[in-house]
Amino acid sequence: MNRRQHPVSLLQASQDSPTLARLIDLTRDSVARLKAIESLIPGPLRPAVKAGPIEGPVWCLILDNNAAAAKIRQLLPALEAHLRVKGWEVNSIRLKVQITRDR
Repeated sequence: MNRRQHPVSLLQASQDSPTLARLIDLTRDSVARLKAIESLIPGPLRPAVKAGPIEGPVWCLILDNNAAAAKIRQLLPALEAHLRVKGWEVNSIRLKVQITRDR
């Protein structure tokens, strides 16, 4: 059977691929972490913060702009401590500013 001719659901693809299954698990974990700290992020900043990749004990937050990154940087100790209390192994949170350009 040639898969290129038969559509495969994401669920089926993840069940057939351990790598894809792991990626999906990491994505869910990252989103859950963001949800856990959401109440600690000031309301106006929440739309500028996205869940990013997890690399061992380092988690990344993706920010829309430098101003949001500056404010979140001030909150990092509290965010990291909160995640550890909730059971996540987080040694540090890395921030990445991802500016989208409209062209």
